[in-house]
Amino acid sequence: MTRYTRRTRRTLQVTGVGVAALLALSACSSGSDSSSKKDSSSASKDSAKKVTGTVTVFAAASLKESFTTLGKDFEKAHPGTKVTFSFGGSDTLAASITGGAPADVFAAANPKTMAIVTDKKDAATAPSTFVRNQLEIATLPGNPDKVASLKDLTKSGLKVVLCDKTVPCGAAAQKALDASKLKLTPASYEQDVKSALTKVELKEADAAVVYKTDVKAAGTKVEGVEFPESANAINDYPIALLKDAPNAEAAKEFIALVQSPEGQKVLTAAGFLKP
Repeated sequence: MTRYTRRTRRTLQVTGVGVAALLALSACSSGSDSSSKKDSSSASKDSAKKVTGTVTVFAAASLKESFTTLGKDFEKAHPGTKVTFSFGGSDTLAASITGGAPADVFAAANPKTMAIVTDKKDAATAPSTFVRNQLEIATLPGNPDKVASLKDLTKSGLKVVLCDKTVPCGAAAQKALDASKLKLTPASYEQDVKSALTKVELKEADAAVVYKTDVKAAGTKVEGVEFPESANAINDYPIALLKDAPNAEAAKEFIALVQSPEGQKVLTAAGFLKP
């Protein structure tokens, strides 16, 4: 074998070893980068889902049952969180928010009361309608006064209560009465729909104009009477993240739950209409 041949073979062997080393190093580097990116992506995804702390929600009284359920669902899905609610007349809640009450989310029973908040620039996001609600007459169990229509509420001697005209359920009731050209002087005006319903439940009133959802939530304590004029007074319910929300990230997740298929299922089961 010539000296030239031995030298060529040795060079090829060294070169082969070098290439193999480079390939192995490249493979390790590529695998490490891929694994690193995958781990980073996974960690980022997990981090985005993790929210903690208290979420304070101001919501219309008619949302009490369904939002309480959604609050429990939220806490279960996000360990380390707690959802606290303030339920009441939407106008009262809006006034509290514009007055500086700390809250993360506002869910109103109509766009007009939400506008009280947005006009003051106290909402961080544009309000979004998440459900709608329709009026119904709540009577005593068995409907002893034989109430069958909105006009029947004007009968002499019948004790009827309405929500205050400044409250969404009261404004809707007045709209239905005006459309029917009916005049009704109630025994009292209540500050929210639950207060109006309670009057009937306690037999302090013979009937009240409330929401279908409230009649359904009351079960056998009242009897519901539908009336066609209610179709002209359906309320849209908007929800929004509030400006300077103490827990904005968790609040966004709660709003997402309300608007999700799971949240909508809870709301429609309570009698709300889809947006």
